[in-house]
Amino acid sequence: MKMEQKQDNTSLMLLSATGLALLTILTVWKSKQCKYRLLNETGGAMFYGMLMGLTVKLLSFYRGQHEDNMDAVCICRGLNSTLHVLTVNFTSPSPRHVGKVRQGCPPLSTPLMDTFDPEVLFNLFLPPIIFHGAYTLNQNRLIKNLGSVLTFAFLGTLISCFTIGSCMYGFTRLMVLSGRAADGDFLLTDCLLFGAIVSATDPVAVLGLLSELHMDLDLHSLLFGESVLNDAVAIVLTHAITTYSQTGEGHTFDPPAFLLSVGYFLAVFAGSLLLGFLFTIMTALLTKFTRLHENPLLETSVFFLLSWSCFLTAKASGLSGIVAVLFCGLSQARYTIHNLSSEGRTRTKQLFEVFNFLGEIFIFSFMGYALLTFPCHVFRALFITGALLSIFISRACNIYPLSFLLNLGRTTKIPRSFQHFMMFAGFRGAVAFSLAMRDTSTEARRTILTTTLLLVGFTTWVLGTVADPMLQHLHIRVGVDADGDETPEDLSFEAATGRPDTTPGLWHRLDYKILTPLLTHCGPPLSDTLPRCCGLFARLLSSRRVQEDEEQVCEVGDSTFDLEKTEERSGSPGGDSGSAHQEDLLEGDLGLGTDPPALTREP
Repeated sequence: MKMEQKQDNTSLMLLSATGLALLTILTVWKSKQCKYRLLNETGGAMFYGMLMGLTVKLLSFYRGQHEDNMDAVCICRGLNSTLHVLTVNFTSPSPRHVGKVRQGCPPLSTPLMDTFDPEVLFNLFLPPIIFHGAYTLNQNRLIKNLGSVLTFAFLGTLISCFTIGSCMYGFTRLMVLSGRAADGDFLLTDCLLFGAIVSATDPVAVLGLLSELHMDLDLHSLLFGESVLNDAVAIVLTHAITTYSQTGEGHTFDPPAFLLSVGYFLAVFAGSLLLGFLFTIMTALLTKFTRLHENPLLETSVFFLLSWSCFLTAKASGLSGIVAVLFCGLSQARYTIHNLSSEGRTRTKQLFEVFNFLGEIFIFSFMGYALLTFPCHVFRALFITGALLSIFISRACNIYPLSFLLNLGRTTKIPRSFQHFMMFAGFRGAVAFSLAMRDTSTEARRTILTTTLLLVGFTTWVLGTVADPMLQHLHIRVGVDADGDETPEDLSFEAATGRPDTTPGLWHRLDYKILTPLLTHCGPPLSDTLPRCCGLFARLLSSRRVQEDEEQVCEVGDSTFDLEKTEERSGSPGGDSGSAHQEDLLEGDLGLGTDPPALTREP
């Protein structure tokens, strides 16, 4: 009986989730048909999740009221098929027992979500969401702005974390002075943990906004690149602070515990990064030296399963699955995609796009549902107010000083209008919620979960709604065609000229001379780039060319460029732009921004 009831609850839960997804999709589709930009998938999904939570809450309340006013009757059957009745009067302090009682009487039915484990939802949909964000990043734009993106993602997230933690610690002291909290309810580590949880922007919400508005490509690369990478920093930073709080006293600074947490941060981050790249090497070599491209279905299946296995392996090894799958997606888009057939590339991109779309709907629907049905919410007005203020303060302390420092070395400056919108577009979402819900054992942690859900709702609905008017107010161009707006200088030097890259840098030499010819069919032969002592190794890895009969092409990002056409382009003004781009790199711009000065936008 219990098993059948659990199966019925599971089926009802899945049916409700499917209905919410369909309702969200149809609503968003209708809003786009009417050219109503104020509603996106994440906001609609969270709204319908709240409606479902409100419905369940009202039904539970009505059911509880109904049961309080009547006796609960359990009917059991004995071995002789005669009925035995147990009557319990809930209004009396001492229940009266009538008849005989048989053990194993089924309890009252549990709520709908009692049979659902949220970890299943996050393990199922969060890895494809993060992978899709990394896999669809414009590699050329990312490399051009790599220095700026890494600065905002790593240093900016650290600044945001400690700024939010400091502000919230001040607000908790104010709560103690005003008598709204006891001394010791909120430790400094709790405030820093909250800062780490909400310091990272959400790539799902950011991607939804960017895809809908088609804003400036440089602003797109800065915002989306930061949101994808800072999730990894926030996750590892959360684990490091948790490690510190478990080993330290929490009230005072403990140097050994701090050093241990820093070492844990570096070890987990480096290990997860290497694991993600290891799975890329496995996938690239498998697709390069086999004929999987002859069957796009098998090719897509192998690519998908190996990419997902990266997340599961990292989790099983005690590393960060999100960090591993993030760097796996970045490196798969850099190398493995060259070994896939054209149909395989299309299928893999569409498969992860579908998982990303459904994942954001289900996760945001669950967040809306949990906002109204979580039984242990702790609403503290002063804490919530401080959190709303601190996310804007931390974002300002992050964007404006770092933009000033980056502009000192950038050829193309980050305009003031871009900085204002980047400060404003601090959306929070799935990653923050998944980190907050992992520990609700104390009142402080339950307060963090409640406040995180409210911040997600505020940034999704309020900031997402006014994003389009703010873009118009700041005179930032929208409706940009990513493909039509590509310029010759957006191509890498090797693709644009067909000549080797002579940029003086370890990474450029390693990428062009070793990794690209090792993992793909592009680049110079390994026999020309490796030392003579590695000749056998070079011939072994370069001997089999699966696609010898195909036209030689060099693929960069999502585009495919014929070398003959690019050679003709190298003699045109586009080639001059490529040469100018190369000169900028030789001057040591290091990815801080390499557009020609003529393209600099005025604030």
